[in-house]
Amino acid sequence: MNESHALIIRRAVEADIPALLRLLRQISQTHHDGRPDLFRVGTKYDAAELRTLLTDRRQVMLVAEVKTEGVVGYALCALQEVEENHVLLPHRTLYLDDLCVDERFQNSGIGGKLLEAVKSSARENHCDALTLNVWECNPRARAFYERHGFRPRKTMMEIEVS
Repeated sequence: MNESHALIIRRAVEADIPALLRLLRQISQTHHDGRPDLFRVGTKYDAAELRTLLTDRRQVMLVAEVKTEGVVGYALCALQEVEENHVLLPHRTLYLDDLCVDERFQNSGIGGKLLEAVKSSARENHCDALTLNVWECNPRARAFYERHGFRPRKTMMEIEVS
């Protein structure tokens, strides 16, 4: 990126909500295209829900802002803690719920920079791991995460019964 396209990764603020809604529609379309039997086209959150997420201490929402374009990507994460029980040891993870880069800026390195900022946030929050789910109908996303060191740890399987 040249100087006029300087990238800033920062915490999301309320003024970012219109851009977040635009990006949420893009990711929704991707999911709908891959699994129209499960996903509608729309947004996962509305403006009021995003406002709530922005003020929730257990959520980490970062945006990627390009000087000349505004917000072109985001990552939404949730801190999760598991207390020790009969089968699990206690652990703290940062769950990456969504990472989206505007279609116009994909393959520009922005996703990798957002992901590095998410990893830093996981370390700052004393997490043991950074986790995520990726749909099999989105091989580009899976390849992106694998390039950045993610490996499958658990597989969810499905069979249609109707």
